Amino acid sequence: MTDAAADAATDGTAPATTDAERLADAFLAGAVGGPAPRHHARFHTLAVDEVRPLTDDAVEVTFAVPDELRGDYDYLAGQHVALRVSLDGDELRRSYSLCRPPSDGRLSVAIKRDVGGRFSTWAQTELHPGDTLDVMSPQGTFTTRLSDLDGRHLVGIAAGSGITPLMALATAVLRRSETSRFTLIYTNRSRSDVMFLDDLADLKDRYPARLALHHVLSREQRTAPLLSGRIDEQKLRTMLDVLVPPATVDEWFLCGPFELVQLCRDTLTDLGVDRRHIRHELFTTGEPGQVQPSAGRPVIVKTDEPVCHITFTLEGQSATVDSPAGAHETILNAALRVRSDVPYACAGGVCGTCRARLVEGDVRMTENYALEPDELERGYILTCQSHPTTDAVVVDYDV
Repeated sequence: MTDAAADAATDGTAPATTDAERLADAFLAGAVGGPAPRHHARFHTLAVDEVRPLTDDAVEVTFAVPDELRGDYDYLAGQHVALRVSLDGDELRRSYSLCRPPSDGRLSVAIKRDVGGRFSTWAQTELHPGDTLDVMSPQGTFTTRLSDLDGRHLVGIAAGSGITPLMALATAVLRRSETSRFTLIYTNRSRSDVMFLDDLADLKDRYPARLALHHVLSREQRTAPLLSGRIDEQKLRTMLDVLVPPATVDEWFLCGPFELVQLCRDTLTDLGVDRRHIRHELFTTGEPGQVQPSAGRPVIVKTDEPVCHITFTLEGQSATVDSPAGAHETILNAALRVRSDVPYACAGGVCGTCRARLVEGDVRMTENYALEPDELERGYILTCQSHPTTDAVVVDYDV
């Protein structure tokens, strides 16, 4: 019995294909150009439909998307959205991966509480069904670009809340091709910290031959020593030798703390894996004392001070703003001074929401944790981290 038939047999009906899934299928099959559906990043107010506990410090929040906005929220598994809320007079923006495959009229994110995190703590304690929240249209390239999934083997390595996009990716890949395989290595401190524990078990039951699921616990002893303790380089190399030999893998997806993602990327590269086949995503670098840059801070342009002329295009409209050489401001900050709808979320070089293509001039990027090598080659920059190094710079958010 095929997986699709097995799914249908559980309730006696044929599995339905949603409009969102048909769009995703078209992209995955190469019927539509480009890696993923990409919208102009803009916020809309959506209603919270459900808040579901995942662990003691994590919840899944599902939003209802009205019919008139469904085109704005088409997405591919692996993409993310930014959420915006005003707390005590401060505007807070946070990026969260979509944790379910595309579904008509609904989208879900998982929010894990960070120690001292204002937004995540508020979401855990104050967010309820019926509340409304500003949600940006989906963004991101952390998704498979393969034109044909048949016979392909994809591997995800995640830690903690890094499971979120991989839940959507694994489900979508296994659902859409009866010969695809997905291996997931998921590390947490203890069993109680595992997000989507039951969902992962259900997915394994549904696709027992095509999903390999390995839980690694750093603070609990498991029967297999390889699955106990922290993943360091030695353990990772053993896993890659015993569990997932790189020669059997077509594409890698890494999501978690900076240290783990960097370890995996470096080790895979050392073993000969082409960087073009390694995709990564993280929403924080985890660096102690890291301060989120301000966005849109006031800048005074003095008449006798040299300036850089920054021109940017967004939604078909161009604007120019002068940035004083001594201000050392980013392109994002300068653009926000004249247009408040310029897209951004983390403003720390991590989420990639603010990316644009550099058309003219040169910039220096302070950090880059979001853009892949092929995106850099095509001229994309993170405007929140880009400082002009020429007298004039032209960027395009619409490309």
